[in-house]
Amino acid sequence: MKRDLCLAALARHRTDQIVVAVYHAAFDLMRIQPHPLNYYSVGAMGLASSNGLGLALGCPDRQVIVLDGDGSLLMNLGSLVTIAEAAPKNLIHFVCQNGTYEANGGVPIPRRGEVSFAGFARSAGYRDVHEFAELAAFAAAIPALLAAVGPTFVTLQIEPGEESPKDYGFIHGPETRKIFKTALQGRRRP
Repeated sequence: MKRDLCLAALARHRTDQIVVAVYHAAFDLMRIQPHPLNYYSVGAMGLASSNGLGLALGCPDRQVIVLDGDGSLLMNLGSLVTIAEAAPKNLIHFVCQNGTYEANGGVPIPRRGEVSFAGFARSAGYRDVHEFAELAAFAAAIPALLAAVGPTFVTLQIEPGEESPKDYGFIHGPETRKIFKTALQGRRRP
């Protein structure tokens, strides 16, 4: 599956969720669906899951979607057991698995092709775990995934899609953080 096509399918079902996205997923999200509740986590490899957990606990009336990478998650595997222990019902954790540290030039991750991120999440104690390798199956499952009681973990077997512009000035800009903070203080889901 192409990552950008997976994210576009997910974006069609997005309402008022907070979305925490890392590296290439962040740049794809910025192109596919600019939104005030996008939290771009670029430059903090491994912290998307921890940032997502903090937002889920701090904003229990909003669903939090984490768009993680496999290389990024390897930097913080301990977050899986912490998330499972905290058991936020409003957290859904997607991992775009392509077997590389993509942000660092596509260097293969250790045990590429042998590591099961879904297996890690199951062992950690996530309530619900899924794996997808076909876009049609993933797209059909999105409504049920977003309606499930979390924490939910979803592995997406992906490959790069259309290249997205890398606007670091926007991602790291103070105005972007201000927009996010203002949106967090806005209307919340009942």
